[in-house]
Amino acid sequence: MSKHNHLDAHHDHPHDHDHPHPHDHDHNDGHHHHGKVVWGWISTIFHLHGHSHQHGELVSDQAFLDNQEGIRTVWLALAALTITALLQIVIVAWSGSVALLADTIHNIGDGLNSVPLLIAFYLARRAATRRYTYGFGKAEDVAGIFIVLSIAISAGVVFYQSIQKFINPEPMNNLGWVAAAAITGFIGNEAVALLQIRTGRKIGSAALVADGLHARTDGLTSLAVLLAAGGTWLGFPVVDPIIGFLIGIAILFITKDAIVTMWFRLMDAIEPEYMEQAEEVISREPGVEALGRLRMRWIGHRLQAEAIIAVDPHLTTLESHHIAEQVRHELFHQLPTLSEVIIHIDPCLEEPGAAHALTLHHEPVPRPLA
Repeated sequence: MSKHNHLDAHHDHPHDHDHPHPHDHDHNDGHHHHGKVVWGWISTIFHLHGHSHQHGELVSDQAFLDNQEGIRTVWLALAALTITALLQIVIVAWSGSVALLADTIHNIGDGLNSVPLLIAFYLARRAATRRYTYGFGKAEDVAGIFIVLSIAISAGVVFYQSIQKFINPEPMNNLGWVAAAAITGFIGNEAVALLQIRTGRKIGSAALVADGLHARTDGLTSLAVLLAAGGTWLGFPVVDPIIGFLIGIAILFITKDAIVTMWFRLMDAIEPEYMEQAEEVISREPGVEALGRLRMRWIGHRLQAEAIIAVDPHLTTLESHHIAEQVRHELFHQLPTLSEVIIHIDPCLEEPGAAHALTLHHEPVPRPLA
């Protein structure tokens, strides 16, 4: 059996492959000097400095780099949402609209939903322990649960407000200010959505994508306010609750997509294309006679894999190990989000079960569904 140490993901070889995540990121170069003091005390608060002898290894690890990008994205999102909220507060102060104040407070509360995700990314930086032997990457998925619930609550709030406006219609005042606040909210939230969804897909973080979808729901809500203001200005105030219902339905579809995605992650489901790609890589590797079993799962935004391969039974242990290492090496390059691969070697026999006669009765037996 060959096991990969996730702190040695650089493999000690030249990286001349076409790698989607180059190891020469300059994430901190632009603000290294200006942000040194600020990041210094942030690192102290969150205990991010670690031990000096581990720092070099962590920086070279792709998982660490992706995690850094995730943390940076959430901080940027929080900054953008804070600026958006401050602009809306200024508009509220000028307009004196209670309705706009309520919407602004709602947006601030939604922005705080990124905090659990930020905590999860910081937790994922911690090394595995004797209790948490796989590390803390799954904290991302736990944060994703809260984000999905928040999206669903947003849909409920939109439907409730729309129904109230049907039952107790109220004229919309300060239409110019309402439109200004709506445009501000839409631009700010959509910018955050694009940033988080793009980064989440890049590093493989379903929770970050879900948080981006949540920001998009807030942007849609602001867009609905803009359309409602336009309808009122044209003399059709009924447009307000109608648009609200339509936006609520759109948010329900977003909620469904987020639920499905997080369900897959929590149940260790894997996208079929990753399985197909890994199977192709293993099957074409010289020395591999057969692929017995392949399993993959996400740990946060990193993939882990286990494979059983059959090789010529007359090979030496060293030769069999070399084939396993070649398989692992190729998998790491073809699947950039892969952080660990465990390869079990079987002798290629006419009766594959003969090599496992001692433990065959311990294998789970598939049972038909009732």
